[in-house]
Amino acid sequence: MGRGIATLLALRGHDVLIADADRGKAELAIDAAAHSLQRAVVSGRITDAEAMEARARLAPDDGGEAEIAIESVPEQLDLKREILGGLDSRLPFESIIATNTSSLSISAIARDLPGRARILGMHFFNPPVAMPLVEIVRGDATNPQVVERAYDFAVRDLPGFATSRLGILLGLEAARMLEEGVASAVDIDRAMVLGYGHPMGPLALGDLVGLDIRLAVAEHLERELGPHFTPPQILRDLVAEGHLGRKTGRGFHEYPGEETR
Repeated sequence: MGRGIATLLALRGHDVLIADADRGKAELAIDAAAHSLQRAVVSGRITDAEAMEARARLAPDDGGEAEIAIESVPEQLDLKREILGGLDSRLPFESIIATNTSSLSISAIARDLPGRARILGMHFFNPPVAMPLVEIVRGDATNPQVVERAYDFAVRDLPGFATSRLGILLGLEAARMLEEGVASAVDIDRAMVLGYGHPMGPLALGDLVGLDIRLAVAEHLERELGPHFTPPQILRDLVAEGHLGRKTGRGFHEYPGEETR
């Protein structure tokens, strides 16, 4: 997975450092990535020039700085905590630290680490180059701005992968319906749960994610993809008033006592 993520990011134009406890394995990973790129050329998914450029962006880690570090070691809590703790002590304060876990709690991984506010999950699907989906998961201590930066990093080259774009559109339209008085927030959410089998209504989901994050994502997609992602005024007003959802005790719904939990 680490090799696949590195290959994907190199194809997207990022300079990528591959780290391993054994530098020789990091170099082998680069060779394997080059082989994957060549297979993509043969299949016609990328050009030979794109493969050469991506290959040039891959290098063994030399202890340099990074905008984002993505850990992809086996699903062992102690091992992940050790790796992330080392990254936390080494990388500049503004760097994002992500774990590619598919099952472990982000809060448990980041527990007691000094930089836990900048640690989050970025779960890439296998194989990363072919699967256009990344789950971004925040822990209890993850700073919302770190979540926003990680989202922007993940969608920089293809704004709002399918699930994100559809989810945002549904949430924005639900907010417009509430704004226009079509139905109450409770009834809009209940309709989607009972009528379409969604585990949570779109307004409640926005409250869970954070309305400030929802607004930032919508504004980004509006700039990249057009006016159908324009945030409704009710969303802008709630954010301006500090009603950001569960984390503040009020959003589209109210959550008594939640802001102090």
